[in-house]
Amino acid sequence: MSGMVDVVIVGAGPAGIAAALEASAQGLSVTLIDEQPAPGGQIWRGVEQAQGAGTLGQDYVAGADRARALRASGIDYRPATTLWHLDEAGVASVLSSGHSDQIEARRVILATGAMERPVPIPGWTLPGVMTAGAAQILLKTAAAVPQGPVVLAGQGPLLWLIAQQLVAAGAPPTLILETRRASPVATALGHLSGLWRGREWVAKGLTMMRAVQSAGVRVVTGASGLRAEGKDRLERVTWSGGAQHAATLLLHEGVIPNVQVSLALGLAHEWDTAQLCWRPRLDAFGATSETRIAIAGDGAGIGGWQAAEARGRLAALDAAHRLGRLDAAQCDALAAPWQAELGRALAIRPFLDALYRPAKEVLLPPDAETIVCRCEEVSARRVREAARLGATGPNQAKAYLRCGMGPCQGRLCGPTVAALIADERGVPVQTVGTYRPRAPYKPITVAELADG
Repeated sequence: MSGMVDVVIVGAGPAGIAAALEASAQGLSVTLIDEQPAPGGQIWRGVEQAQGAGTLGQDYVAGADRARALRASGIDYRPATTLWHLDEAGVASVLSSGHSDQIEARRVILATGAMERPVPIPGWTLPGVMTAGAAQILLKTAAAVPQGPVVLAGQGPLLWLIAQQLVAAGAPPTLILETRRASPVATALGHLSGLWRGREWVAKGLTMMRAVQSAGVRVVTGASGLRAEGKDRLERVTWSGGAQHAATLLLHEGVIPNVQVSLALGLAHEWDTAQLCWRPRLDAFGATSETRIAIAGDGAGIGGWQAAEARGRLAALDAAHRLGRLDAAQCDALAAPWQAELGRALAIRPFLDALYRPAKEVLLPPDAETIVCRCEEVSARRVREAARLGATGPNQAKAYLRCGMGPCQGRLCGPTVAALIADERGVPVQTVGTYRPRAPYKPITVAELADG
């Protein structure tokens, strides 16, 4: 077992880096572990080898300064290291290069970020269909762009950002199928205060959309009934009223907090009625229902990288206070500007959540044969049948179908399975609960475990 440290931070995205730098600045010993081979998380993935703002944008390049600061800090930074178990005593079990180790911490900050909301449509398991975020990973890490006609389908700021990045990379999509139902004008009228405070993000969004439209990309609004069709791989995308030959389909319906570890730990969670997802129950500094554990970044609730940084700083300041490095007055004084930054960054969220609220067909696949659990190839029809036979929630459905028992432990199918069971039973989705993941959080072999 590695020695005792003050703080273990899980995840080296904007929140994790900010938390590590702040905790270190307050005199705490810090170990930062991250699955990725280099710092940045999803938003700044590969930023140390960034090609420049011309393709990926200024928000992406901003991460280079944070990565340099982390490298220069002397913090115990452990890339390519996976957390596979965490206990209530603060002992983190990690895996790196086939070797298992344990790190004991007085305080743990989870900064595991977000995941894309699943978009189960007929044919989404065909080769050539992937999430928009996956395409962005390839662009950032390998400067790779999709080949052949590319269709983007879904909604949200990230959809337009990826479209703009593909345009800048010289590979504009052929078509954007926007599934948004809400009216931008009507939604804006109900959120004028937040729009004014978030006008910087509004301006960025409009700039993205203009860049994509100026490149001649066709946009279909209000698209529904999406299907990916083909024999051995994607050949075309169809929707109500149209069809398009395609070699690649990129799906995106927003992001939701990655709560796999916090659920496995049994931390208190609550249903977010605006973002239609589960989120951990936290105080103003990110402290959870478990004394030693805090959560920062998009894993605490979707807010973007500026909000993630602020949450990381706040969680680190709270750790310094709890561990005796700061008194209450010092902690509050240092936290005030970060709390103000967090409020500014989150001001636009109510507008975005209302404008890009997922349509019912995203949450509840209307085609009964649509695969919802990719690991075990379980269809929507079978989930509904399990609910009629007595499965009251996702965990009970495991006994009927094995859904949620594959390598992803229900991360991908959980939201859809819960929504289908709730719909079949005629109850709110939050009443049926969610999967309870178990350690190991990520696959680990017996040999790797024994090596520890």
